[in-house]
Order: sequence, then C-alpha cells, then structure tokens
Amino acid sequence: MSKPILQLAALGLLGFSLWKLGSFFFIPMLFLALKMAFVVGIVMFAVWLFKRNDRKGASDSETGSS
Repeated sequence: MSKPILQLAALGLLGFSLWKLGSFFFIPMLFLALKMAFVVGIVMFAVWLFKRNDRKGASDSETGSS
C-alpha cells in the first residue's frame, strides 16, 4: 500500500517542480514569442498600408496624366 502513495507523492513533487521551472523559463519564452509576433504583425501591417497607399498614388497619377 505504501508504493502507490509514494508514486503519488513523487508525481506531485515532479509536477510542482515542473510548475516552478515553467514559471522561470517557459512563461518568459511565451511572452518573448508573443512580442515577436506582435512586432511581425506591425511590420506586415505597415507594408500593407504602404502598398495600399502606393497603389492609390499610382492610380491617381495615371488618371491625372491622361
């Protein structure tokens, strides 16, 4: 009967230690990934915005010159 209790205690200790490691390593890595995704999203939005404005400027100049 003591073997299942010891296994449960070992599993609890392992889970607790993984939780503590996660708070020190995995959560900051998650925030880093979110920050990188945010920056990439802003850059993609800026490129889309500049391309959209470039097309508007090209179509205005084409219609104005003819």
